[in-house]
Amino acid sequence: MKLFTLIFTLKKVPILSWSSFDILNLKPKKITLTYLIIGLILFGLGEAMLVTASIGVSPWTVLAQGISFKSDYSIGLTTFIVSITVLCLWLPLKQKPGIGTILNIIIVSIVLDISIPYLPKPESFFFQILQVFIGVTIVGLGSGLYLISNLGPGPRDGLMTGLQKLTNFPIALIRTIIELTAVVCGWYLGGVVGIGTIVFALGIGPSVSAGLFTVSRYLK
Repeated sequence: MKLFTLIFTLKKVPILSWSSFDILNLKPKKITLTYLIIGLILFGLGEAMLVTASIGVSPWTVLAQGISFKSDYSIGLTTFIVSITVLCLWLPLKQKPGIGTILNIIIVSIVLDISIPYLPKPESFFFQILQVFIGVTIVGLGSGLYLISNLGPGPRDGLMTGLQKLTNFPIALIRTIIELTAVVCGWYLGGVVGIGTIVFALGIGPSVSAGLFTVSRYLK
């Protein structure tokens, strides 16, 4: 019960001995850069597992899909528009981008392209939902690694950490609210919501918080 409470009440991204001293650090320690890259690879792999499970895309993809239906723009373009919009929301939150922000976009995209053809594509609903849960867990662990590296979050994680600092609410709660907002807006605009989408929206907040807690406890 105590462990559960610690995870769900976590309010700050921990700073460890290998964390960068500054988000804008252009010459991080090798161990910091290594953990950042490993974290982003895991993040991309978890997202890919959600895609190949085929029972619902992530909340932000639902939002991009909904905007695409309403605007007749391609989903690639609307995804870009959503990302830029989220980055603009960083300004009042005083969030700073770093090399981690750039590497997030590059590495996650590469991992998605490389891993999707080789990941399982289960037909049984049991294995589909199991794969979604595993994917969400891996995304959470990857988030823990790359966020603690302190080299700059991705657009959505930056929104999460910025709102957490502003409100002082737990990270799990902030991330869940953000994902549910994206799902509701996307669904309202016509985006397709599946069971995997709901699992991701409700599970990613606690998963990221658990990832931060696990990394801070075992990789000091």
